[in-house]
Amino acid sequence: MASPSPSSSLTFTVRRCEPELVPPALPTPHEIKLLSDIDDQLGLRFHVPLIQIYRKQASMGERDPVEVLRQALSQTLVFYYPFAGRLREGPHRKLMVDCTGEGVMFIQAHADVTLDQFGDFLQPPFPCFHELLYDVPATQQLTNTPLLLVQVTRLKCGGFILAIRLNHTMSDGHGLSLFLNAWAEMARGASKPSIAPVWRRELLMARDPPRITCKHHEYEQIQDTLTSSNQNLVHRSFFFGPVDIAALRGLIPQHLQHCSTFDMITACFWRCRTKALRIEADEDVRMMVIVNARARFNPPLPVGYYGNGFAYPAAITKAGKLCGNPFGYAVELINKVKGEVTEEYMHSVADLMVTKGRCLFTTVGSCIVSDLSRAKLREVDFGWGEAVYGGVAQGGAGEFPAVTFFNPVKNEKGEECIVFPIWLPAEAMERFAKEFNAMLSHQNQPQRSSAMFIRIILSVSMCQHSFLEKKRCRTLFHLKDAFKRAVKHKRDKNKIILSLK
Repeated sequence: MASPSPSSSLTFTVRRCEPELVPPALPTPHEIKLLSDIDDQLGLRFHVPLIQIYRKQASMGERDPVEVLRQALSQTLVFYYPFAGRLREGPHRKLMVDCTGEGVMFIQAHADVTLDQFGDFLQPPFPCFHELLYDVPATQQLTNTPLLLVQVTRLKCGGFILAIRLNHTMSDGHGLSLFLNAWAEMARGASKPSIAPVWRRELLMARDPPRITCKHHEYEQIQDTLTSSNQNLVHRSFFFGPVDIAALRGLIPQHLQHCSTFDMITACFWRCRTKALRIEADEDVRMMVIVNARARFNPPLPVGYYGNGFAYPAAITKAGKLCGNPFGYAVELINKVKGEVTEEYMHSVADLMVTKGRCLFTTVGSCIVSDLSRAKLREVDFGWGEAVYGGVAQGGAGEFPAVTFFNPVKNEKGEECIVFPIWLPAEAMERFAKEFNAMLSHQNQPQRSSAMFIRIILSVSMCQHSFLEKKRCRTLFHLKDAFKRAVKHKRDKNKIILSLK
């Protein structure tokens, strides 16, 4: 459903100390390390903002989170020393890390606000985020600047906010999770990470000679005939709760019941976004899904590999087909395209990069979805327990706004939900909210059989089973019998509802 508006009216003051460089705690190798040909593609040459929010923890006493995290960061950089270096660009736009040991940019700050003032349901966009992650002048460039920017902000209540800006060419969500967990382990007293970091970027270098062996719709260069949808953009989050997800599953046919939650919520987002933007029926639309390819290699990529190890294959169809067909059509497209990613597919992408000049993905009629659930960023524990919120700070990717991230959160009731932040023009955002809520309440959907309607009711009820009384359960079975009678006597749905009254 549409998320309640965050405390957008909340304002507070942040007092920052001067930014400083935090180098590795011990001497590290001074060497040049090439990024892989997956890492340095144009589509990953941007900074990703993330945010981790923690409550005060009595067991930590008076320990200062700034000092704990700064010291642990320095120790972690001994093992992840490329992060303390600087990115350089060589011939043919090839990116490499100059492991100088200079360090990462670190800012300590204090905000005159409590965590409770942010509200019960933390989600992007976060109020005053530009104050929680200060954009240090001269660090916005991709090369010759710190690869990580870190700000730790103490709160009045004793909690703190850790905000991070990551150069995406260095790591993906899985790689960042490895780094953050290593950092957290050091903060809790470990002498080394439990998972040793692995560079090995040569595993995803282009072959010699390069050969593109797979079809890559995600990199097709096509002429833009669509009206720009990047004007007057607004930022908002939406969420799927357990009841919403069960309701979506009730909309897909039996032969697609094996499809994942990711398949369904991606298909839902894709349809609603396409309708909201009012894309012409005969225009192509693409949904590119981030697929972690680590386990698709034989043997799999090393456990500690923290580079970019994913592809984003594109499901492609006409806007009219996407919006006019039953919901299962979109779900099946998403489910099928994920299976395209193999070891050969990844090598083909790397070869395409060197062959076509590290080209950008297709932006026309496209959107991208990344699922951060398995990164488990909320579980990163620096000693203050699980984060109240852990994940991306906003939607979009660099200058391309049509990227969203599925981030696990808990709502006000303590239920596990999926939040996703999106950018859309203001009018399209209002249409998206209406389409999204209508879909989750099963409005504007193709007519379903009585058996399908019963399955939706029962599926939703299972998500709330602990809250149902026996009397209500009996009502559901009476409803089922009523629909059976309706099929037999060819009654319509409205007559059934009247008979139940």
